[in-house]
Amino acid sequence: MISILQSLSKTVHFSLLIAVLLFLGLYYGGDGFDFDQYFFSWLFRYLHVLAGIMWIGLLWYLNFVQIPSMPKLSDEQKPAITKVIAPAVLFWFRWAAFATIITGLIVAYLNNYLHESMTLGIGSGGGKNTAIGIGMWLGIIMAYNVWFIIWPNQKKALGMVEVSQEEKPIALKKAVITSRINTLLSFPMLLTMVAAQNLY
Repeated sequence: MISILQSLSKTVHFSLLIAVLLFLGLYYGGDGFDFDQYFFSWLFRYLHVLAGIMWIGLLWYLNFVQIPSMPKLSDEQKPAITKVIAPAVLFWFRWAAFATIITGLIVAYLNNYLHESMTLGIGSGGGKNTAIGIGMWLGIIMAYNVWFIIWPNQKKALGMVEVSQEEKPIALKKAVITSRINTLLSFPMLLTMVAAQNLY
């Protein structure tokens, strides 16, 4: 068991194996279920939650840990963050944002509330559609920020693309402010998502 936990790849594969075994146990241990719209709705909701945890977890890591810690690091220590850790974080961060949005839209489509939620429940009674719609739009805005503001500016700030030395601090400031905007939006986004599932 220790050898599994010493490797991230082995840990993730073992976790997926446990998840598959649990799935099979739930399937064959009960009355079973059909591979129908409800199954795929459940599957994509599970993937949506996994991707969302990765995305928002990394957003909060960046804003609660990495960004506030950078001024405390010596100049010798900073390259470990800017050349190794930050690029890896930003890779998982942006693709988790993409996966969260895509799987969320699929869930809404499979559960027949995509149009109603994207129009914030206008003309369909509000309530759940309004709540989930607000959450969806906040998530879409946040994902846009990740891909079209944070990521391009972080590439400049981290030296992944060629820019002048004067441009780097400007790009870093844009990325940090936009990341703070996403942090600001994350709490209401999560609240409306949970409210839509539990209050209506």
